[in-house]
Formats: sequence, structure tokens, C-alpha cells
Amino acid sequence: MAWFDRCRCFALQPQTTMSTLEAIISNPAYQPYLAVLKGARNGFIYGVKVRFPHALVMSILFGRGDWKTRSRVIFRATKQHATNLAKFVTLYKTFMLIQQKANGGKPRSSDTFLAGLLGGYIVFGERTAVNEQIVLYVVSRVVASFIPRAGSPYSSSRPADDGSTVKPMPPDSRYFTLFAALSWGAVMWLFEHRGETIQPGMFNSMVYLYRDSERWKNLKTLLWHNQ
Repeated sequence: MAWFDRCRCFALQPQTTMSTLEAIISNPAYQPYLAVLKGARNGFIYGVKVRFPHALVMSILFGRGDWKTRSRVIFRATKQHATNLAKFVTLYKTFMLIQQKANGGKPRSSDTFLAGLLGGYIVFGERTAVNEQIVLYVVSRVVASFIPRAGSPYSSSRPADDGSTVKPMPPDSRYFTLFAALSWGAVMWLFEHRGETIQPGMFNSMVYLYRDSERWKNLKTLLWHNQ
């Protein structure tokens, strides 16, 4: 009988453990802390999804060396992008939580800026090729946010899960036309006269588009690949 009770106890342990975990997950008291964990997970996965195809295409188009060398470059870039996003989301949510706790649980408008400032300094403050690309992507969105907005939201904008009524608004078409023209005029001038100031990934792409397309020796190097 004692043997049967022990076996029954062992059989019930996994169920008890799962019940305990489900109770913790559904407990609102633990929600802010679990959100930090899930944020890290989502940051890592998103980084892999974004960086891997980009690194793969760039390696095919502009990579040097054999495929073993290129594979290492793809892996390093993907790993750094994914881990940095995971770190940033973790730190951002943690700093937000600390600030709200220090303010009696009440959020302030400055909390997001300070949390992003500290997270950006710690994670993306080191200048690497991947970090530079991410920061340039972010700053371009910050600059573009100052373009006056149109009167209706994007048709494909997804409603926020938290019940917020805010939806992304596209730029006013008149101002966006001017913004696009100035952006392309500036970057083409930089490419021709100050190419050393352009981010390497974009510079390589522009060389491929505007300089490699001006050189060929025969039909093969005209239509099939660059000489």
C-alpha cells in the first residue's frame, strides 16, 4: 500500500507543478515580471527574423571568401542583432518597471524616454556594423515622424491589443514627396562626394547599383553577372 501511495504521489507531481506554473502565469501580480521575460523572447526571435534573411542576401551579393566564411559572418550578424534586441527589450521593460515602482506605480511621460536612453546607451552604445544599422534605422524613423501626417490612418494598421485608439498615420503626401526628394538628393550627393560617410551596407548596395552597372566586357558580364 505504501508503494502504491508513493507511485501515485510521483504521478501527481507533474500535474501539481503545471498547476503551480499556470497559477503564477495567470496571477496579475507577476504580470510585469513575466512581461520582461516574454519581451526578451520576442526581441530575440524578431532579431533572427529580420537579420538572417538580410545577412544572407548581403552575403550572396557582396560577400567574400568561401561559403564557410560567409556562413560565419551570417551567424555572427544574426546572433548580435537578436541578442541585442533581446537585451534592449529586457532593459527597457526593467527600467520602466523600476521607475513606476519608484513613483508609486504611476507611469510618467518621461519614463519611456529615460528607459530607452539607458537601454540604448548600454546595448547599442558600442559601435559595430550591426548596431550602426539598427541605430540608423531607428533615427530615420524618428526624423520621418516630424513629417506632417495625413488625415486617415494606414489601411493595414493593426489595432492595439491594449484597447488604445491610436493608429499609425501616414505622412501627408505633399510633404512626403518633398521629404523623399530631399533624402534621395542628399544620399546621392553623399555617395558621389562623401562616400566614406555612408553606412557600409548601403554603400555596397549603391556601388552595385550605380557603379558596377557601368562596367562590362561582354554579353555575359552585361546580363549575367558583374565583371
